[in-house]
Amino acid sequence: MDAAGIFRAGVSRRAAVLVLALCLILAAFPARAADDILLGMNYPLTGPYSVEGLDEIRAARMAVDEINAQGGILGRRVELAPRDSASDVLQTRLNVRDLLDAGCRMIFGGASSAVAIEASRLCAEAGVPFFGTLTYSTSFSVEHGNRMAFRECSDARMTAGVLGPWLNTRFAGKKYFYITADYTWGWSTEAALRRATGTLDSEAHPGLLTPLGATDYTVELEQARDAQPAVLVLALFGKDMAYALEKAVEMGLPRFCQIVVPNLTLGMAERAGAVAMHGVVGTTPWTWKAPTLLGQRHGQAFVDEFVRRYRRYPSTPGASAYTIVHEYKAAAEAAQSLEPADVVRALEGRTFRLLKDDQTWRALDHQNIQTVFLVRGNPPEKVLADPLRLDYFEILEARPGPGIALSEEEWRELRLEHGLPPRLNPLEGDLP
Repeated sequence: MDAAGIFRAGVSRRAAVLVLALCLILAAFPARAADDILLGMNYPLTGPYSVEGLDEIRAARMAVDEINAQGGILGRRVELAPRDSASDVLQTRLNVRDLLDAGCRMIFGGASSAVAIEASRLCAEAGVPFFGTLTYSTSFSVEHGNRMAFRECSDARMTAGVLGPWLNTRFAGKKYFYITADYTWGWSTEAALRRATGTLDSEAHPGLLTPLGATDYTVELEQARDAQPAVLVLALFGKDMAYALEKAVEMGLPRFCQIVVPNLTLGMAERAGAVAMHGVVGTTPWTWKAPTLLGQRHGQAFVDEFVRRYRRYPSTPGASAYTIVHEYKAAAEAAQSLEPADVVRALEGRTFRLLKDDQTWRALDHQNIQTVFLVRGNPPEKVLADPLRLDYFEILEARPGPGIALSEEEWRELRLEHGLPPRLNPLEGDLP
């Protein structure tokens, strides 16, 4: 065989190997049937909130597996279409447009309120339901509220409604210092907690803003140490919180002040470590201990299956993603329709019980009204005694949602302050 023949034979063999490899890949991931229901997921696989995102995708896949094993939604198989947001608004814009072009019937995700707000806006324009998993900023359901957007987690006002009373009984009249993420979640969280604790005076109770994704909080914490507050509020999330908390402990701040992290997740605690988390107080709308506390069998089954699959407990973002997928199925089947307006109407005012006690999708603003837990970091020895070494939180209190949520009157007043109508936009087919 001449040189040209040898070359052609080599190319042919390489092509055959590539074709075989491609066939194996396709066999592992079967093609989506034309009538499958595609659910889009915009979540942080990378970036400062990546651990929260990992729990979201794990639990969402569990929910999809369960639903398909039960016959799908309205007899149609469900498929998940995940995209990495990296907690970035521009990447979210690209992701959501791609998911909409792919024909997704619903999109969900979060871990950054700025990301969730942008995803919600694009979905509203397209007339597709969007569900926020972790989006605590009050603005998501007030000035950015729309008929297609639902928030599964608690918001900043509910967080403050849980933390405020506990802090006021222990630190009334004492000095606070705030270190806050400089975007919509951080702003609304700090504002709500200042209001709930009577620390609105920023001269008496100083605060600093920090960029999302910061890794060094030395300067901010030096100012906090010099101010000698009784309460240090770290309105930070994900890796940002872990970096700041580790440095605060290294600098000795817990010796003279109570550290508060308004919104906590298991992943955040794990990042910071048991020593740093000891005694830290915060809130969470769900914890793997909640099903046992509330005697919730489905919730306990979710915890057990998650542990079996992943050898770790599920956390708030996972529970939220799991709940959203199951609630979309419940609404579609109640409406006997996949039409967005029908699904939205089926959800509005719906009360359900899945992973804990009752939760309600409030018709007014699509805020999920639910119990929120006040938690405190366990001693390191208790964390290490746990079989999975993940028992980071002690539950101090459980406050029902109706008593801590923004009231309907307050929501309407805030809407009017932003020049918006005191109700969400009507859908086609609504009665006048």
